[in-house]
Amino acid sequence: MFLKRNPLATAVGVLLCAGAAHTSQAQESHTGPAATMETVKVTGSHIKRAQISGVGPVTVVDAETIQRSGATTVETLLQRLPASAGFAGNQTNAYWAGNGYGTTQVNLRGLGISRTLVLLNGRRIVNGGTGANASVDLNVIPVALIERIEVLKDGASAIYGADAVAGVVNIITKQDFDGGQVGVRYGETFQGDGADYAFDLSWGTRSDRGSMMAAISYSESEAVNMASRAPCGLGEVDGRLECVGSSATIGGRARLADGTTVNFNQDPGGDGDFYEPYSSIHNYNGNPSLNAVNPIKRLSFSAFGDMVLGDDLNLFTELMFTNRRSNQLATPGSIGQYRAINIAADHPTNPTGQDLVLQRRRLEEAGPRHFYQETDTFRAVLGLEGRFGTGWEWNAAINWGRNTGIDGSSNVANLDRVDQTLNTAICSTAPGAAIPCADYLGYGDVTREVLDYILFTTRDTGGNEQRSFTANLSGQLFEMPAGWVGFAAGVEARKDRGWRDPDQLTQLGIANSNAQQRIDGEYEAREAFAEFAVPLLQGLALADSLTFNAAVRYSDYDLFGSDTNYKVGLDWQVVPSFKLRGIYSTAFRVPNVPELFGGVAEGNLTTADPCSGWSSQPASSALYQNCQAHGVPAGYTQLGNTILTTTGGNIDLEPEDARTTTLGAVWTPGFAPGLTLTLDYYDIKIDNAIRSVAGSTKLALCYNTPNLAHPFCDSSNFTRNPVTGEVDFLSAQPVNTASERVSGIDLGMLYELNMAGWDTTLNFDLSYLDRYDSVPYPGGDRIDYAGKITGGQGSFTHWRAFTSLAMARDAWSGSYSLQYIGSADDINAAPGDIGDHAPSVTYHNVQLKYAVSEAFDVSLGIDNLFDKDAPFIQSYTDANTDTMTYDLLGRRWYARIGYRW
Repeated sequence: MFLKRNPLATAVGVLLCAGAAHTSQAQESHTGPAATMETVKVTGSHIKRAQISGVGPVTVVDAETIQRSGATTVETLLQRLPASAGFAGNQTNAYWAGNGYGTTQVNLRGLGISRTLVLLNGRRIVNGGTGANASVDLNVIPVALIERIEVLKDGASAIYGADAVAGVVNIITKQDFDGGQVGVRYGETFQGDGADYAFDLSWGTRSDRGSMMAAISYSESEAVNMASRAPCGLGEVDGRLECVGSSATIGGRARLADGTTVNFNQDPGGDGDFYEPYSSIHNYNGNPSLNAVNPIKRLSFSAFGDMVLGDDLNLFTELMFTNRRSNQLATPGSIGQYRAINIAADHPTNPTGQDLVLQRRRLEEAGPRHFYQETDTFRAVLGLEGRFGTGWEWNAAINWGRNTGIDGSSNVANLDRVDQTLNTAICSTAPGAAIPCADYLGYGDVTREVLDYILFTTRDTGGNEQRSFTANLSGQLFEMPAGWVGFAAGVEARKDRGWRDPDQLTQLGIANSNAQQRIDGEYEAREAFAEFAVPLLQGLALADSLTFNAAVRYSDYDLFGSDTNYKVGLDWQVVPSFKLRGIYSTAFRVPNVPELFGGVAEGNLTTADPCSGWSSQPASSALYQNCQAHGVPAGYTQLGNTILTTTGGNIDLEPEDARTTTLGAVWTPGFAPGLTLTLDYYDIKIDNAIRSVAGSTKLALCYNTPNLAHPFCDSSNFTRNPVTGEVDFLSAQPVNTASERVSGIDLGMLYELNMAGWDTTLNFDLSYLDRYDSVPYPGGDRIDYAGKITGGQGSFTHWRAFTSLAMARDAWSGSYSLQYIGSADDINAAPGDIGDHAPSVTYHNVQLKYAVSEAFDVSLGIDNLFDKDAPFIQSYTDANTDTMTYDLLGRRWYARIGYRW
């Protein structure tokens, strides 16, 4: 059993005993300040502190700000932050989140969703999706429950363990609540589509013996068809943009034996035997069969409680359940992509008189495909917390989370049955035939009987599970001349599992889709940490206070062995109004379940063997010498253009390593009471980054590196037959081979003041991405992402900012916010192409709120006030733009009614 008695339990006891001993010393020396100092615990440290600005760059989004934003989803809040970049799922691009359609995430610094750690009330959350997923699905957390969100923009593996490379998002829920409240929200676009609804009800009570809170939340958003925002897919033709479409045509595109490419009839009432030379005019416009925004329904139940068991002992619990139902619309499937369709010249459906290969035939007669997902996520936390001595606190908790999902797609072709409908020896044109014969050459020729026979709905299942035990202790060790030494320590045992069972026909390669294999794997971790806050100076000139912070965490994984990460920093309060801070830390990310246990498969992939014909090369060349040294026979020639290649997960992967440097300053000028300015510089370096490298690339790098010195020459990457010289093993599985580096500057301003009787808050956050470099493998070319927008990975613009102005007076309040996304160059476009550059975009949002009474309020808001369109880029994912960066809905309004008692 995972949480059985072991040395970890002994460590818990040692921590508690050590804390008691130190408390005894503290009581003897000084009991006053340690007992009365008002402290808080914030994300980035387990030590309670008097000042939030001393723990690193933290952005806090409180409940009032969340309500003013009008957001109904957590990802909307987080993806507006300037520190967010790159790809993260939302309802405009959920189709692109592999094995997690419908999921939503956050991606700090653009380093990837698996390098941002998401916590709920300071504890980990199970990954979410439809099975074997790599990150938390933010859909499981209702916005109405959130008290605040703390975003730590700094590496924190020494504090929280794996995956806190780019930062930590800690979502704090409302728990200590007395009374009830209900909220109802409705909104839609000014085009009359994209309606979204939200309802939330919460109730709580508290007394001297404890508190309890329960809540229910429901939200739903409707689809927006992509053609309503982008009528067709655009491409540059002769210096202008035209609809280009897909070459998977509805009539069928085929290559004849004489080498010509033809397209068959596309007129529903036309001649079924008509065909003509293929050209772009036959291409298919898929936008009417896609959604710009995909529909989703979420239903959540939550309960939080605590009970006083004694003067210094409390029992606490957290229970959450979320059901998500989401859908995506996809174009009709095309046959000929995953299995060749050869039709002989004498086949009764072939009017060309030649053998042909049907390269693509879109089954438009069947209509679009409908992807669907339904997930259930459970979370339960049960723990004890207490106090003892002077200022010492402890807690211990069991955390269990489980996510299960069902997903699939309608109108998927069974390729075996497609073959059968073309085999005249077994198919029949007679009505009611068991295997109907099909004519795929020409639109409208595929009958309903054929469609019913070849099409089916896939059904995949999967899930994720996490179990953990944590125990933490914090307090003050002893007093130094400059103050008390803060201390925290803890242990954690955690087990993560993920599994996914694709539809049986998908696993067998019979379904008209990418073949997938079953995934099932788990790993365990046991960790211990210690953290110190040591006051060095206090009350001196140019040193109002100086504190040294340090943390170390030891992690032991059953699959990867042990790793130790640390964090050191200085918090220098130069004068009461000015502070400097610096942090250096190490971090790591463990490979996720799909990377480790993804179904391993073999396939003949197009691959060039550089040793083919090596003996004809100059004898002085590295290629000649290396192929000879590997024992490849002279005169060897590659047979064909494919090599059997192994793909899928890699159980031999190791954790990624990272080093983070953060330098910052905080200024609260005396001449402007209520004004706080922050400036932070960050630099993150990642080594051993996990990346899949094509087999051709591995072979080429190996044999062109003198003396076979490249890491890809290792036998774990490929081997050769000692007799024939042929490559008999080649791996394209993920490996620890890449390196990445990202650096930039964050600037923040918070100004709270009274303006003509109005309580006013001005908030400004700006992020500048100076560099983001990636080297995919040793010897590979460096890829510069900073200032670029990509095809499928999101935008890495240099500049991002978010500004908000909030004002309140008596019953009236309101806010105005601006989200700025800087300009970026398309990483794949040639200079001068249309869409080679995305201009800067600013979205304006406004909200007005009126409190009818203390219990009743009404809010109205408009997002994207000036109806800003998404810019065209060459490397668009959908809708001619980057759906991971820009808004597709356009101007939209919403109204909300809230009541409290």
